[in-house]
Amino acid sequence: MRIYLLIAAIAGGVTWLVTPLIRHVAIEIGAVGEVRARDVHTIPTPRMGGLAMLIGFTVATIFASKTMFLSGLFTGNYQMWVILAGGIMISLLGMADDLWDLDWMLKLAGQLLISVFVAWGGLQIISLPLGGSLITASPSLSMAITAFLIVASINAVNFVDGLDGLASGIVAIGGIAFAIYSYIIARYSPSYASLATLIDVMMVGICVGFILHNWHPAKLFMGDSGSMLLGYLITCASIVMTGRLDPASIHPSIYLPVFMPILLPILVLFLPVLDMCLAIVRRLAKGQSPMHPDRMHLHHRMLRIGHSVRGAVTILWGWAALIAFGSLMILFFRARYVLIGMAVAVVVLTVATMYPYLKHRIPEMQAENRAMEAAREGAQHAAMPSGKPGKPTIEAESGEQHGQVNRQSADQNSGQSMESRK
Repeated sequence: MRIYLLIAAIAGGVTWLVTPLIRHVAIEIGAVGEVRARDVHTIPTPRMGGLAMLIGFTVATIFASKTMFLSGLFTGNYQMWVILAGGIMISLLGMADDLWDLDWMLKLAGQLLISVFVAWGGLQIISLPLGGSLITASPSLSMAITAFLIVASINAVNFVDGLDGLASGIVAIGGIAFAIYSYIIARYSPSYASLATLIDVMMVGICVGFILHNWHPAKLFMGDSGSMLLGYLITCASIVMTGRLDPASIHPSIYLPVFMPILLPILVLFLPVLDMCLAIVRRLAKGQSPMHPDRMHLHHRMLRIGHSVRGAVTILWGWAALIAFGSLMILFFRARYVLIGMAVAVVVLTVATMYPYLKHRIPEMQAENRAMEAAREGAQHAAMPSGKPGKPTIEAESGEQHGQVNRQSADQNSGQSMESRK
């Protein structure tokens, strides 16, 4: 465990150190994002922070290959070097997009080609563990599933990268969950060394190192070179961890059907995948391209109901942690206790998510109710007659009193006249 923590620290430290230099380079070469209608920031900010993350990951990989404990993962096995080569290519594609704003179809084609290259290089889902047996996929199907998962995760992280620190934080949370699970599995193998755990800890390290410069207000954006790299790495780690998983070699107490290659990235990247699916459905319903930009993402909605940037990011981190670690906790606690804890967390996060909306909306609703009540009372007064039935009005009462006085005076006059006659 200590060697993994050391490698994570190296990846994070290198990323943190080179990020200011990359920021200067981005400004010099013009990789500065203009403020667009869908953007949250209001000041042009340099992009291409993914290059710093790539450098941190590369340095940590080279260091890991020289350590005694992890050197066996690189001896006679080129899988890690293929993953690193794919990461370099995906980052270069993202840098090109940061500089020249590539057409989405061209970018998608590049992502697909790189994914196929990585699958051809050996990163494949060879078998799917279902129950207590293995279902072996054909080479063509294995490559297709692998490429699809990589492209989907790349774009999911790219979609959610809309607030300072959001994408890197969500991926770091998922990477921690991945690392814990893969480390537990590696303890039941002849060698404790795990390539999946290595990728996870390095990915977490570069995320943490970059967040220190990317926290709101951000000095540098990761750009597509960073979001695409993170989506690529987290999928590679999940495929390495479960793509060759043999249920017969794992203790039943730690084998979970939910941690399968198809579902694992979705669980950890639930929010990015949900945001991506909603965006695609929303845009297709309007007759737009699936990649057409808008301001209807989850983080945009959080800002619209009254959250600050930091508040929205923190709450979305909380939702990501709930989904990622909720599944992981089943390894250590009984399922009913985990479900109770998750239910409580859901209530707390729901209240935190809706609090700004309710804070402003409840007084508005109370004011609307008072206005409606006043209008109702006014309508009732307007509909009532000038006098209530059975009760005379003031004018009628005064008239009657005046008539009675006149009759009394008339009677008195008539009585006096009769006395005078007598």
